[in-house]
Amino acid sequence: MARWKLTLEYEGTGFSGWQRQANAVSVQQVMEEAILKFSGESVTLHVAGRTDAGVHARGQVAHVDLAKDVTADVMQGALNFHVRPHRVAVVKVEAVGAEFHARFGAVARSYRYTVVNRRAPLALMAHQAWHVAKPLTLAPMQDAAKILIGRHDFTTFRAQHCQANSPIRTLDAMDIAQDGEVFVFATRARSFLYHQVRNMVGTLVMVGTGQWSVEAFAAAFAAADRAKGGPTAPAQGLCFWDVTY
Repeated sequence: MARWKLTLEYEGTGFSGWQRQANAVSVQQVMEEAILKFSGESVTLHVAGRTDAGVHARGQVAHVDLAKDVTADVMQGALNFHVRPHRVAVVKVEAVGAEFHARFGAVARSYRYTVVNRRAPLALMAHQAWHVAKPLTLAPMQDAAKILIGRHDFTTFRAQHCQANSPIRTLDAMDIAQDGEVFVFATRARSFLYHQVRNMVGTLVMVGTGQWSVEAFAAAFAAADRAKGGPTAPAQGLCFWDVTY
């Protein structure tokens, strides 16, 4: 029995998210079915971070144990053949030791959220970004984002149905960069609460449009009350970027 680390890329549009669902197609289902076709083995993939419906991934990591004797190159080719026509790609396959665990071994997870700020609707990036028509100003959002760095109670940005035992999290980074009409929010932490990234971005955009001041943002964060926070940013702008082990 060998343990394999899989680095995956997928376009989340049309998927119910990572986790298997009874009546919808998930990334986990597509991958596990591809492994069954290739190896004849029914397996459960363990993943670094579950993504919601419509959320994408550039560097998602999963691991699986297989009895089949195979090389990494052959496995990668076979899996990429069997996942078709779904928009999932196995970018890398690596043999790892039995101590490796995609979820529990991760020390940091990174996400990037993309906003396109213009009046015209999106055509090319309609499923990869949030279209915000009101003008955005970078500096106030950057000032507000600094407040989030460190160990805090993130209840204001925690979804109602979050199952985490504690709202306390340590945010290592929330960097916001602008390239013309495109704003990218890059964030990193060991773990995130359910919808935390999308709730943080949705509220930061309220600051960027001038609807909220930085002081109002800080007060809402300190209140530790989801009702005090801003809206949840749409799923399509979010991408699971990479994992650090």
